[in-house]
Amino acid sequence: MPDESVKVAVRVRPFNQREIDREAKLIIQMKGQSTSIENPDARNEEPKTFSFDYSYWSHDGFKTNPDGIVVEVPGSNYASQRKVFNDLGQGVLDNAFEGYNCSLFAYGQTGSGKSYSMVGYGANRGIVPITCDELFKTMSSNTDPDKRYEVLFSMLEIYNEQVRDLLSKDNPKGGLNIRQNPTLGMFYVEGLKKVPVGSYAEIEKRMEQGTTQRTVASTNMNATSSRAHTVVTIVFDQILKTPNGETKKSSVMNLVDLAGSERADSTGATGDRLKEGANINRSLSALGNVISALADLSMGKKKVVVPYRDSALTKLLQNALGGNSKTIMIAALSPADINYDETLSTLRYADRAKKIKNRAVVNENPLDKLIRELKEENDRLKKAMETGGSAMQTAGMSPEDIEAMRKHMEEEIRAQFMANQQMLAEASGGQSWEEKLAAAREETEHISGQSTDKRKKTEIHLVNLNEDPMLSGVIVHFIGEGETIVGRNDANPVPKICLSGLSIQKQHAVITVKNGVAVIEPVGGSGSKTKVNGLPLISNKTLSHKDRILFGSNHLYVFMNPKKPGDNSDLPDEITWDFAQKEIAQVKGFATGSGADLTKEQQIAQEQILEMLPMVSEVNAVSEELNKHKSFDVVLISAAAQEDGYNNKSNSTQVMVKMKNLLNGNTWLWERGKFMNRRYLIQEMYQKYLDGEDLSKILKEEDPFWEPTEDVLIGTANVFLQSLSFALDFDDTILVSDYKGNEEGTLKVDVTPCHQNGKALEEEYFVEDPKDLMGKPYHFKVDVKSAEISKSRYSKGIKVRYRVFDEKDYTETPLIKGTLQPVFKHSRIVTFSKIKKEHLEFFESGCITFLVYGMQEDTVPDQKLLKLTTKELRQMEQGDPPASVSAARRNSVFALETASDQSHLKTELMLLQRKYERLVQKERRMQEVCKEWSEKPENEQQYQSFYNAVSAVAYSTGTRLRTRVKLLNQVKSKRPASASPGGNKSSACVLQ
Repeated sequence: MPDESVKVAVRVRPFNQREIDREAKLIIQMKGQSTSIENPDARNEEPKTFSFDYSYWSHDGFKTNPDGIVVEVPGSNYASQRKVFNDLGQGVLDNAFEGYNCSLFAYGQTGSGKSYSMVGYGANRGIVPITCDELFKTMSSNTDPDKRYEVLFSMLEIYNEQVRDLLSKDNPKGGLNIRQNPTLGMFYVEGLKKVPVGSYAEIEKRMEQGTTQRTVASTNMNATSSRAHTVVTIVFDQILKTPNGETKKSSVMNLVDLAGSERADSTGATGDRLKEGANINRSLSALGNVISALADLSMGKKKVVVPYRDSALTKLLQNALGGNSKTIMIAALSPADINYDETLSTLRYADRAKKIKNRAVVNENPLDKLIRELKEENDRLKKAMETGGSAMQTAGMSPEDIEAMRKHMEEEIRAQFMANQQMLAEASGGQSWEEKLAAAREETEHISGQSTDKRKKTEIHLVNLNEDPMLSGVIVHFIGEGETIVGRNDANPVPKICLSGLSIQKQHAVITVKNGVAVIEPVGGSGSKTKVNGLPLISNKTLSHKDRILFGSNHLYVFMNPKKPGDNSDLPDEITWDFAQKEIAQVKGFATGSGADLTKEQQIAQEQILEMLPMVSEVNAVSEELNKHKSFDVVLISAAAQEDGYNNKSNSTQVMVKMKNLLNGNTWLWERGKFMNRRYLIQEMYQKYLDGEDLSKILKEEDPFWEPTEDVLIGTANVFLQSLSFALDFDDTILVSDYKGNEEGTLKVDVTPCHQNGKALEEEYFVEDPKDLMGKPYHFKVDVKSAEISKSRYSKGIKVRYRVFDEKDYTETPLIKGTLQPVFKHSRIVTFSKIKKEHLEFFESGCITFLVYGMQEDTVPDQKLLKLTTKELRQMEQGDPPASVSAARRNSVFALETASDQSHLKTELMLLQRKYERLVQKERRMQEVCKEWSEKPENEQQYQSFYNAVSAVAYSTGTRLRTRVKLLNQVKSKRPASASPGGNKSSACVLQ
């Protein structure tokens, strides 16, 4: 069969509620097979256009039928779930019946609609369930007595390179092993449960089981569901009786919902010393490398090695990409302007994938031949085990390495032997298909979670919330009259609601129901971490319908009391993960507004806050459990507090994470990308801890909680420069504020206009109109004199950095050690060779931001502190503040702008005072000139002379004015009363 290209489809979803709230702009357009994307920051730029096998417009032009199914409005080009299946899923199904292997995988950022296309929501089923349903419908129409069908279903998840069987509760530590069949060269998952299924209803039940397992795992193991790949595999066998024996036509259908792509693309690990050791999502990066290599091969490049072995995902997708499979990729697109970078990346990824070519063949073999081949291979494997794994190349290897290699080869051979034995038993008889199916059905019937919908309408219960909408509402805990204890399953007695994971105590909380009224109470003492509606639970609280409860760091639930629904008009109809996270953020003091009043930068900051708060909570919990003596907080660094200060052109607030050493007070600020990278490594470390590894052997340089000391930014001070526009000096003691706006000290700074050599301008020099400076050279001196810092721990060393206008490099003062009142004696001259418009704008609205740094050292902590746990240290430092404290600091993160604005106003006030003093002097002198003129005899009242004298006063200022007034008085006192008009002219000249 000739090579066949991977088919690629793209699909754009509607705006979600958050995008509607912020009035997002549409950046995607589709016409036929082409898809275009517009850059929202460059509207004049030509849109980038891509061509695919299918471009599905699912953004608008739809309506919802009474049965809940979304269909197209007549005349629109809306692509419904059914249309997508007809184009893509039906092809997978047809190929399966022909005996080809088939693969369909969905790619795109979190929230772009991958799961909707693959699985669907509610009545709007996606490709996977429709394909399974249609498979059994087609099978049921078979009338050939010589043909029978066998279907096996499996479901797995790949997270942090570990493979978990979603149809089994018992997964080994470290996940299932991926083995390679030495004969076929293909990879398979050792021990993966493959369940016989005889109807779509059974598959549906098994998918529910798998989804529940995903939800439990993502909560208990702190696994972010958007970073996990889900693989549904359906093995479809058609067995046909022929005169020469039975022939088996087999098809493997892989339906893959990939992890969110932005975790690999947009977070990065810029500046992180550990970035070489981690990847936000290794699997997606490896998949990208495989796709690029296969595309190069398809375009005729030679000597290209396809790196299938680089990740668990690429091993399992080897057949789907570049192998024996007919493959379809669907790329899900977000339509919103805020997601432009990720959406463009997805389009480029999909464009690359369509260049891949596969060579699919029909998998049809006589059963007797298959049995013979399996027996022959098992004989070879037996001999290999007897000889210790055949001949090994051991030259130059140590005895330990040789022994390790021998054990590894024995494991591989034994695993393959067992896999062959299983296939041999299936092919040659043993337990019949009907017996296997009956056993599987009996197990299916006992899967928990049946008939919960009716109970939800009448019984009090908790229902889970998850970042992934697919996993919300999956777990339901019913609560009866009396006490219901929430805790770990290793408690005695075992709680009715068993949870596990970070910050869950053996006995965590108790919910008591009496006459339909529920009261929740913490029972784990100060260590019991529970929040209700974002507020810490510190005593008994009566629960209301739709209350949000967070147990530990990850278990988020909605309390539902259908017996007493009450008035919930102030709550949305459906409580979502986003709603609950916004609530937690608000209690912590972060604003979570929406709508057109937010700039794009503010929208991005808000998204990042809501994304990072639960992650920071998780990392704090790991730090407590591993006793790392570190505390983490989300902080907002305003434009004024950043290194560019008020000259920051984007004027955007940056979301960062502050890590603090609780033993000595040292702090570090991590950008979002660095924190995301570290969190990934912290999760890996925690998983090793759960698997029983000894973490004490990890070098500190490889510990994601460790960071070398660095200079910390104590705070910033801004000097505004309007005075330079009028050639006036600025000399003042200015406030040094940290990123919260808290006063950290003061800084004494002078900014003085001067000559090129640094000599001060003459006292009488003054500029009336700043425009008079245009085109002329300008020099001013910056003197950083001294500072006074309030916190003693910075006495190890203090320095100041700053830059002026568009300078790329910072000017730095000497580091002064051993004092909180350093005297810097720093001076430099700044020269503008020719004043331009941008310089005047800089004087008018810009400033020089002085960054005051303190030197940190890895000091030996107080021995008393070493005896305390991380949890105790965190409680000592801040605890979980009550609502009143949180409310009081709610907007403190923006206080620095207020402090800087006050500084700005103070500068303007000083300038206005100086100008006012000069105007007062002018007015007095003009009054004197007018009085002198009016007292003269009429024959001496020369108008031109008077006009010149008044003009001279009007255009003179400062010392120059005083000097000229003095000269005028001297001339006046010397001239005779009968002075000629010429004498008046002389006076006028002096005044001028």
